[in-house]
Amino acid sequence: MVSDGINNNLVKEIKIVDKNYDNSKMSNEDFLKVLLTDLQWQDPLEAKDISEFINNTVKLREMEILNDFQKTIDLLKSVNESNALLYGSSLIGKKIFYEGNLTYVKDGKSTIQFRLKDDADFVNIVIMDSKGQIVEKETFKNVKGNKDMTFKIENDNLSDGYYTVYIEAQKNGEKIETVVYSQALVESILREDGKIKAVFGNNKVDIDAIVQIGG
Repeated sequence: MVSDGINNNLVKEIKIVDKNYDNSKMSNEDFLKVLLTDLQWQDPLEAKDISEFINNTVKLREMEILNDFQKTIDLLKSVNESNALLYGSSLIGKKIFYEGNLTYVKDGKSTIQFRLKDDADFVNIVIMDSKGQIVEKETFKNVKGNKDMTFKIENDNLSDGYYTVYIEAQKNGEKIETVVYSQALVESILREDGKIKAVFGNNKVDIDAIVQIGG
């Protein structure tokens, strides 16, 4: 019986890193483990030449640079978010126009802007308070689409606060899509889910939704 001098049952599996390890995220330490183990278990009759070792060293350095680069990217991202938060804080106490239908009324006054996606036979605008009561209502006929329109609230009987804006537009019995821009008074700024948001009333919107500051 021919034997190669090694009992296969005695050969142990050499485990350096987990079998599901993501090589693209290999750290310098793990790379060195793999390299040194490779050198340790190489066939002495077919030893690796120095050029391959140099290549491996270069790869190690490249990985180090990539790791540092990723850290730099993460740092820049953090700084950018901090700067955005700092910028957002400058909006506190200011009036803004944003895409949404909750408008702020102060001293009985507020301004709403809207844009129709198409011409409309008529446009109904309804303003409701927090209790669902209609406080303002007006109808416009033959309104042009793709044009910024303005509706002003001027009612001294209204208390300061937020009111809901409903706009319905139709053409030949079909509803026309409408984009509404309302006023708000920014109370605070927060960072949520990686985005900077303006907070007002019981609402919050991405600062990207702000289309105008002041007014």
